[in-house]
Amino acid sequence: MTAETAENVVPLRTAPRIDLARAELAVAELLAALGYPVEGEHRAKTPQRVASAFAEMLTPSAFLPTTFGNDEGYDELVVAREVPFRSLCEHHLLPFYGYAHVGYMPGGRIVGLSKLARVVEHFAAGLQVQERLTQQVADWLHAHLGARGVGVVLEAEHLCMSLRGVRARGSRTVTSALRGEVRTDARSRGEFLALTRHAQ
Repeated sequence: MTAETAENVVPLRTAPRIDLARAELAVAELLAALGYPVEGEHRAKTPQRVASAFAEMLTPSAFLPTTFGNDEGYDELVVAREVPFRSLCEHHLLPFYGYAHVGYMPGGRIVGLSKLARVVEHFAAGLQVQERLTQQVADWLHAHLGARGVGVVLEAEHLCMSLRGVRARGSRTVTSALRGEVRTDARSRGEFLALTRHAQ
């Protein structure tokens, strides 16, 4: 630890147990069932590559979400805009990706700005739906920062929507989760939403 103490380190979630050998066999079987058996130079290592790629996308990065005392008594919004993220749709196992806009109104503690992006990245790693991901980020920040208010807006393109089905390429889905004063105080809510609307 540096200036932070152990009691200020709060847990997120544990990584899933991944059996790479079993996953490789399953990918090979899936390819064969789809009419693309694993044979020849180009597909010889495809099961290994696919299993490794999914393992990477499904494993959250470990980090210490440490907080610091709000010694200066800052009481206005802190907003990190256009935080890039990617996740996997649990319905089709296809990626969705975009930007998160994350803000909070500090109470007694503040968090390093990079940690806002880390929290988004952490919860995005795994099989997700955008609505749940939005809520998880907001709920975690609200609970563990002791923030007076939290706002999270996610904008994402879903490949399960743009590459198949309706094939609506370029369309973005927007979800939001507001907690505390960002939800109940009209001025704070309006300020947060205005800041996220200006993001490109």
